[in-house]
Amino acid sequence: QVQLVESGGGLVQPGGSLRLSCAASSSGLRIYKMGWYRQAPGKQRELVATMTTANITNYADAVKGRFAVSRDNAKNTVYLQMNSLNPEDTAVYYCNAFTGVINFWGQGTQVTVSS
Repeated sequence: QVQLVESGGGLVQPGGSLRLSCAASSSGLRIYKMGWYRQAPGKQRELVATMTTANITNYADAVKGRFAVSRDNAKNTVYLQMNSLNPEDTAVYYCNAFTGVINFWGQGTQVTVSS
């Protein structure tokens, strides 16, 4: 099993920044890829950004140039630095850990961009 604990969400004004963190505790399972997805009201969950253990990243087009994913493999922690936030970024952000076979999800953290 992999347990994920997220932190860092909140309310921010348009143009502001937030940093999300997600710490994974793994009972012997090796995590291949970690990252973030988000789900806005009335929409499906979508990819935001992921990073593999080899530091290969994948970003949604909507966040390229504004968001940056990073990872501390020794701590099994993944971060999401979000800059130039706009109201369309408002969503519940979910941490994801993928072993190569199984997906694990965090409980989600709310990010609200509003003036």
